Amino acid sequence: MTGFQGTTRLTDRWEHLSVAVADGVVTITFNRPDKLGALTFAAYADLRDLLGEVSRREGARVIVVTGSGRGFCSGGDVEEIIGALRGMEVAQLLEFTRMTGSVVRAMRECPLPIIAGVNGVAAGAGAVIALAADVRLLARSASFAFLFTRVGLSGADMGSAYLLPRIVGLGRATELLIFGERVDAERAEAIGLASGVVDDAQLGGAVREAAMRIAQGPALAMSATKSLLTRELDMDLGGALEMDAMTQALLMRSRDHDEFYRAWSEGRSPQWSGR
Repeated sequence: MTGFQGTTRLTDRWEHLSVAVADGVVTITFNRPDKLGALTFAAYADLRDLLGEVSRREGARVIVVTGSGRGFCSGGDVEEIIGALRGMEVAQLLEFTRMTGSVVRAMRECPLPIIAGVNGVAAGAGAVIALAADVRLLARSASFAFLFTRVGLSGADMGSAYLLPRIVGLGRATELLIFGERVDAERAEAIGLASGVVDDAQLGGAVREAAMRIAQGPALAMSATKSLLTRELDMDLGGALEMDAMTQALLMRSRDHDEFYRAWSEGRSPQWSGR
């Protein structure tokens, strides 16, 4: 845990998400399988707050976000959210839409790499949450659908119009956000939306393997890489080069870089500490 700890303690129990921590991997599971992982107001808020806390956990190196049952996350619960929004004034609606956006902000600003293990339907907000992850591994039965225009709302929701073109290009992003049609796992992989596709029964193992590669690897270097990828999206080349130079100079004094050199000198594999 960081030495710069305030009054508040880490939350031990989350009511609207399942959270497990083991071997440096924090696994967050959408736990409403009967609703395909549909989100409630409280689930959005829990996910936002949990992402703000998770990097303060001692030994946490990587986050896995996944679903249970047949769905990853089917977006906002139509009955519990959409119906309730109909009775709200604009100020309340703006408070809600800013909260949903804060989930994506928390994912991108979290210093830990995030892996989305997409086990089924990822629709609406669920598709954007997977989009905001650093790595997306899909079961063969999984699919994406950016459904916003199909319910009469802008396809540019929760940062999707910012993130998606940077992953699949402007043309494909325009198509996906305007039409809101289902994208199966094979097409997602073909257009770069999926980092990999595996048979359904193999997804858990593939996600675990990827998570452990980060957790057991030079985690500080990987965290710095995520941070720079996020920060440099909107920088000019000069600013990016300076950010790279400063980061490398600092990491050259890290324990992991020292360990690399010792291991190389001794003809063995490095034993990374993430420090």
